[in-house]
Amino acid sequence: MKRISILIFTFLLIASCSKEYIPRNVETIEIQEFKMNLTSIRAIKGIDSETVHYVGSKGDFGFTSDGGKSWSTKYITYQDSILPNFRSFAKNGDAFFALSIANPALLYKFSQTKIALVYSESHEKVFYDALQFFDDGIHGIAVGDPIDDCASIILTSDKGNTWSKIPCKNLPELIDGEAFFAASNTNIKTIGSTVWIASGGKKSRILKSNDFGKTWQIFETPIIQGKGPQGIYSIDFYDKNNGIAIGGDYSKPLANKANKAITKDGGETWTLVAENKKPNYKSCVQYVPNTDGKEIFAVGKTGVSFSNDSGNTWKEVSKDSYYTIQFIDKNTAWLSGSKKMGRLILK
Repeated sequence: MKRISILIFTFLLIASCSKEYIPRNVETIEIQEFKMNLTSIRAIKGIDSETVHYVGSKGDFGFTSDGGKSWSTKYITYQDSILPNFRSFAKNGDAFFALSIANPALLYKFSQTKIALVYSESHEKVFYDALQFFDDGIHGIAVGDPIDDCASIILTSDKGNTWSKIPCKNLPELIDGEAFFAASNTNIKTIGSTVWIASGGKKSRILKSNDFGKTWQIFETPIIQGKGPQGIYSIDFYDKNNGIAIGGDYSKPLANKANKAITKDGGETWTLVAENKKPNYKSCVQYVPNTDGKEIFAVGKTGVSFSNDSGNTWKEVSKDSYYTIQFIDKNTAWLSGSKKMGRLILK
């Protein structure tokens, strides 16, 4: 019996080891580019390898379902004169939600039968940056720059039909000049009931809630900070413990000092990686799904970079400029940028 137990344990150990993911060594990638006329696209939602939805800077909401061969686009005008500049976008069930920057803030719900304005906010300082839903499909969250001394955060607990703003007394205090970046709709990340939000400017920190945004903590990071264009532009978490933050100084995009950091404790502490090495400024970072948190892509106006060791070292795999990237499986991702969309294929 003892010998049988040892054999079973040995077999299970071998089987467990054999399942360890071996990361790929990506040298080149294929990016199919699609011209999108005069719109700038910073927020997308990939569905599969043939289908992606997007919102743009001209009040446009569009999609392709045939891999980019054809595109369908609708335009929204507010009060007959305002074309919303959409930089925040999320899908919840069969509905899509698009949130504009600047004053007034306009949050629309797109369903199969109608387009409805579900939240608006008017203030000279209003500027919303990113929007996401939680895994339960009931709760959602959006973040914007401070109007007072806290982040502007709105929540929904009814699948996005109604939204309410969190009072400053329930949020961590921000310092003057600390805000957020509407660069790629990825300075928010949700897993389960947990949400992380990354700030930038005079301070670059992580706001974290474990209960759908009811209570909050705030944590320091070593990412470059102190000036308006500096800080974290994008975050991603592979699981509740392991995450990555990226950004830099938008005014100095070729600099690579203190612009990449990883966490292994859920965002409470952060460690700089690839210090003074490429990639330089990036506006979006994403884990490749089903790669055990080892494979990561980062994109920005300085090109596309890839890591196969959880962000410790990187390779530039394309000089193409994009604002955001979203993987739909481990071999395919959708990208967007100024006047273009893209589809990335790993072979």
